[in-house]
Order: sequence, then C-alpha cells, then structure tokens
Amino acid sequence: MFLGQTAQKTSRTVLASALALAGMTLMTGNAFATSLRVQIACAGDYYAHCSQYSPDSPQVRTCMSKVGAGLSKGCVSALVAAGEVSAAEVARRGRSAQTASK
Repeated sequence: MFLGQTAQKTSRTVLASALALAGMTLMTGNAFATSLRVQIACAGDYYAHCSQYSPDSPQVRTCMSKVGAGLSKGCVSALVAAGEVSAAEVARRGRSAQTASK
C-alpha cells in the first residue's frame, strides 16, 4: 500500500512539473516570436540610428525612443503590436512632429 501511494505522489509531481515546463516553454516561445518580429521590423532603424549600442541594452531602447517619429512605419507597427509602445503615444508623437515641422 505504501509503495502505491508513493508512486501516485511521484506521478503527480512529474505531471505537475511537465505541465509547468510546457507552460514556460509556450510563454517563452511567444515572447521570442514577438521579439523576433520587432527585431526584423526595426533592423533598418536600429542600424541607421542606434547601432552603436548592443541590441539587448537599455541604451538601444532609449536611443530608439529618442528617434521616435523618425522610425519606419513597419517598426512602429511592430512595437505597438508587441506592447512596447502604445498607439496613443505614437499618435501623440506624430502630432508633435507635425507641429514642430510647421
């Protein structure tokens, strides 16, 4: 009887671990896919404006933010889709850039 309870407990532990690992793998896969989409869409902008910084550094985020309205539409769309910037912020910056150019 004791051996049966131990086997059940072990099975539950293994199952719980497998489910947790599968969940983490799916979350990581989704995060990587989004990150890859942004990297591809923003590669030209990165090389044109911010390549002096490592792509994974906080400085590159600051640099790209300073470029702001100068980023390509594809890059901005990917950043919005990834939740890196809000559509409201993009619209606000676009209005500011238009006002400054007049």
